[in-house]
This record gives sequence, structure tokens and C-alpha cells, in this order.
Amino acid sequence: MENTAENFRTYFNFKTLFIAAMAISLIGGAVLFGLIYKINAQSVAQLGTSDNTVERLNVPAGNPRNASTSYADIVEKASPAVVTIRADIVNKSDPGRMSPFQNDPLFRRFFGEGMPQQQQQPRTEHALGSGVIVRADGTILTNNHVVAGAEKVVVELNNRKSFDAKIVGTDPLSDLAVLKIDGKELPTLALGDSDKVRVGDVVLAIGNPLGLRQTVTSGIISAKGRATGLSDGSFEDFLQTDAPINQGNSGGALVDLNGNLIGINSQILSPSGGNIGIGFAIPSNMAKTVMEQLVKDGKVHRGMIGIGIQNLDSQLAAGFGLSNAEGVLVNSVAAGSPGEKAGIKQGDVITAVDGKAVSDSNDLRNRIAETSPGTSVSLTIFRDGKEQTLSAVLDEFKQPSADGPERDSSDSKKKDGAVLGLALQVITPEIADHVGVDANTKGLVVTEVESGSRAEDAGLQQGDVILQANRQPVATIAEMQSAISGSNGKPVLLLVSRQGRTLYLTV
Repeated sequence: MENTAENFRTYFNFKTLFIAAMAISLIGGAVLFGLIYKINAQSVAQLGTSDNTVERLNVPAGNPRNASTSYADIVEKASPAVVTIRADIVNKSDPGRMSPFQNDPLFRRFFGEGMPQQQQQPRTEHALGSGVIVRADGTILTNNHVVAGAEKVVVELNNRKSFDAKIVGTDPLSDLAVLKIDGKELPTLALGDSDKVRVGDVVLAIGNPLGLRQTVTSGIISAKGRATGLSDGSFEDFLQTDAPINQGNSGGALVDLNGNLIGINSQILSPSGGNIGIGFAIPSNMAKTVMEQLVKDGKVHRGMIGIGIQNLDSQLAAGFGLSNAEGVLVNSVAAGSPGEKAGIKQGDVITAVDGKAVSDSNDLRNRIAETSPGTSVSLTIFRDGKEQTLSAVLDEFKQPSADGPERDSSDSKKKDGAVLGLALQVITPEIADHVGVDANTKGLVVTEVESGSRAEDAGLQQGDVILQANRQPVATIAEMQSAISGSNGKPVLLLVSRQGRTLYLTV
């Protein structure tokens, strides 16, 4: 009996302790939950009064790729103004196919020599792209390459309404075109200020890729001021984005988180032809300038200064006695041009236009081009170790001919520039005609560039004409050898004429 009573007391004590422990845990948990709730309530209250809270279009602050983020309000605002463009383009270089019976002897015998002759008809291609309505009167921005050569253009809205479109004007140099449709209560997308766009800003690309209906993708601005060189001779100042862009997106909208148009999607860079996250859009400010001129005059007027330019690198900078590679090097000045009249000389380095620094040759070219002809611009240049300011009145830019001069066909193998990996020959009037320089030009023609040589690494090519070495004229092989030996192992600064233009190279 005593053992039984003892066991009962032990059981009772254990049960009591267990119940007490559970009660303490429950009470502690409730207290902790209340404390956490209070802290979170205070945090939410503070967030609601913070100046950093994003209120515009209900886009939440923080990581734009967070699962709680929605771009639905932006898309709802912007997408109705993005249209599908279908263009019928007649390819006159492809005559299509004739009937297989046209030259069949049996059919000719049956119908006789009076058989009507079938004419080959040019092939009609059907281009598909996108566009953006930017004015309530039906003005649409798109890419030139979407409608170039089109005989018929049809615009389809997001609600499937279709309109025949008129081509107001095209500008191949910026790859922009302006269309016009007649409609009422058309949706529009406001033009934003692309100059205020920053690398890292979130953007949406809206268009009609690969024949699908309207599609929206998101990304960021990856870079600004890009030039791809994919459109020869064009004026490029692209916004680069990783928002997925594919074929059919051309001419579509790149919008910011305010729902404003900041770019016209134009190109992608891809080895496969599909999106790999490197897309390019024409900035809205450039598009606006081009559009206004096309609407007003049907063409674009651009400023021109009449000089050849190239980017500096550390070796070129050292060759011109510069402490850094900032600015743009002048490698030629056209006779009678605004540049010559202003006093610009070959070898000058332009560092600023109207007091604003230039970053590279593409930046300078675009800045001059977007300035109206007849305007006077102030150029800050660096010459012979000194900075000075010149004024130039711009002429109007004329697109150069696409036909370039032929290269030298001489088979001379004499290697008087062997130390650089070059074979050279003194220029003659006959050779000058082949390489596109004046018959009275003094210089040396590159007849061969050795594989793996210093000359090849520097970019010299067969047919180049070397005019100067270390800023001194070279009209003979001896003068070239003297310039090389006088460099004492340092890079040789060469002024080269190539297919009608001049540039500096260091070897």
C-alpha cells in the first residue's frame, strides 16, 4: 500500500509539472506574438508616412522583381497605344517564278507561236512589326525597316480594329518612320524624357513578337549611348535593355514605370536571331526630333561640320602628348567645310561642344547632327599642349555615297616596313586611282600585312595609304624607315587614308 501511495504521489507531481510547463509556454508564446504584432504594426505605420514610398501607378517600393510587384496598371495604361503593323513590300530584285509551262515545247506546239508571253512579276513580301500612337490625330512612330519600300501599310489596334496607314516620312539614318491613320478617340502614349533615364531603371517592352498578339516583357536599362554599327552610316544613340525583344517587336514601345514612352525598340544583338538579353531602343528624345521634322518637311535636317573623327585610346593619347584619352581626335578636315573655316586642324582633339564634354566620337557626331544647320557651335579643342575655343557655323549633312573606291591590286612584295610587318610601295598616280586618293598624293601604299604582326594587331589593311609617321609626312621608303628608327622602340603614330577617309593608328 505504501508503494502504491508513493507511486501515485510521483505520478501526480510529474503531471503537475508537465501541465505547469505547458501553461508557461503558452503564456510566453502569446506575449511574444503580441510583441511581434506591435512591432510590425509600428513598421507599417512608419512605411505609410515615408517619403520613399512609391505611390505612382501603385508600383510598390523595393525590389522591382519581387513577387508582390505588379505592372498591371502600367500595362493597362500603355498597351492600347501599341499597334501591329503589316506592310506589303514589293521586292523588285526578286522577280518571282514563271509558269512551268511557259517554255514547255508541247504547250508551245499546241498554242502555236502566238502563245501569250507570261511576264515575271516582282515578289511581294509581307513585313510584320509594331508601332506606337503618340498623337491623338493618329500619328504613329515605328522603325523605318518595318515599312521601307512598302506599297501598302495596315495598322491594327489592340481591339482588332484595322486602318489603312499613310507613310508620312521615313528616315533610314535613324531607322525611324512616321505613319498616319484616320480614327476617333485613339489611345496615345506620352513621350517621356529619355535623357533622364538612368542605367538600372526598370522598363517594359510592349510589342508583337514572332507574329503573336501583343506581348509585354520587363527588364532594366543596361546601358545608354550605345552604337551597334548594324546600320551602316546611321545615327545611333541606343538605350540598351535586357527586356526580352524578338522579331516583330521592331517599332514597339519601351516604357518606364510612369507609363511614358522612353524608346522605340529597334534592334537585338544575338548569334541565333533570338533574344539573349541584349536589345536596343531609339531614345524618345531622338524619335521626337525626327518625327517633328518628318511631319513638318517630310525629311530630317542635320548639322554637319565636315571633319573626320575617331576615338582616342591610351596609345594615341600618348602620341599626341595627352595625359588621358578624353575627347575625340580629328583625323581629317574637308576643304571648304565649316571645320576648315573655323580653323580646325588635323590632329586636334575636340573635348567639348558648347561647354559640354564629349564622351566619344558617336556622342560628338550625334550632338552635331541634332543641331540645326546654320547654327553656330563653340568647340573646345586641345592642340600642341594648349586648350583653345573655336566657333563653327554648321552646314547641312548630306548622306555620302555608298560606293567606295577600289583597293590597290598591286602584287608588290617588297617589305621595307618589315619591322612592323608591312610591305610598302611608293604611291603612283595609277595606284592612287585604285585606292581612292588624289593623283598628287604623297605617301606609301600597304601592299601586304603579315599575319600576327604588329601592323595587323593595329588594324592596318592592304590598300591603306600611309601619309604620316609620327606626325611627319612620309613620301619615300627611307622617310618611313627613319620614322620607325626614330621611335626608339615606342609605338609609331601613323596617319592612314583608307577608302576615302583618314584615321590615326598606332603600331
